[in-house]
Amino acid sequence: MNYDTRISRKATFYGVFLAFLISVAVNAQERFGGLALYTVRAEMSKDPIETLEKVADAGYAYVEAANYSDGKFYGMSPSEFKAQLKKLKLKPLSAHQGSVTLENADTMIADTKAAGFQYFVVPIPPMGMFKYDREAGKMGMEGSVENLAEILQILGKKCKEAGIKLLYHNHDFEFMADENGVVPIDHLLENLDPEIVNFQMDLYWVTKAGADPFAYFEKYPGRFKIWHVKDMDEQGRFAPVGTGTIDFEKILKMKSKSGMKYYMVEQDRTFDGMKPLEVIKISHEGIREYGFN
Repeated sequence: MNYDTRISRKATFYGVFLAFLISVAVNAQERFGGLALYTVRAEMSKDPIETLEKVADAGYAYVEAANYSDGKFYGMSPSEFKAQLKKLKLKPLSAHQGSVTLENADTMIADTKAAGFQYFVVPIPPMGMFKYDREAGKMGMEGSVENLAEILQILGKKCKEAGIKLLYHNHDFEFMADENGVVPIDHLLENLDPEIVNFQMDLYWVTKAGADPFAYFEKYPGRFKIWHVKDMDEQGRFAPVGTGTIDFEKILKMKSKSGMKYYMVEQDRTFDGMKPLEVIKISHEGIREYGFN
């Protein structure tokens, strides 16, 4: 092999190696933010592995589960689900566990931790307290907020003992005064120990309720560890991030005050013929433009 050939081959090698490093850097830069898998629940029910691949390809770095049954996440054991996410370089961050009770909590918490999740999220008042009027399209709660607080405190202690964190996720009704004039979210924030229970603020639902997220960040700093980021269109419907009316740029400036460590893109429903796997791409570009990272 002559000198020129060796030089040419070295140049080719280093060129390929440099291209590889650039590719890795670009991919690492593009992979940021989280996706609430509730957004793609229909797709996950059909083919969870293929759907997770598409979530990763869309640029997301971590996920929030919204399906747990018979000790499995999307039909996979906790260890299998964790391994699948690791293969795709997706981080298991939080899991919505709406079916939790005081009786099954220990098992659910153990499985949530075994799957690698850091946060156990109670997405609605549990144990039969959540009510939904399909005809009116309204959500609500049956029973007292005091009872809800007691349940969350117990679950929070169990989570802390297991080495994970408990969050409560809001909709709109928690910001509306009950028959006794008590605003449920205020009662929970004021009476739950922040060492045991904190919150996942859904920015769409707090806006839908006519409440002011900034006021809550100011009054209860550090309590909102994860945000659900989803936009609202002119009709008040769910919309991809960046296509609606919510001022995320302004809200993002309150990140430190709120206590937000992570955020999840979510869109409960899609409209105008758009598909969930399409809107998650639009939303990812939206969070990039707003400066989420």
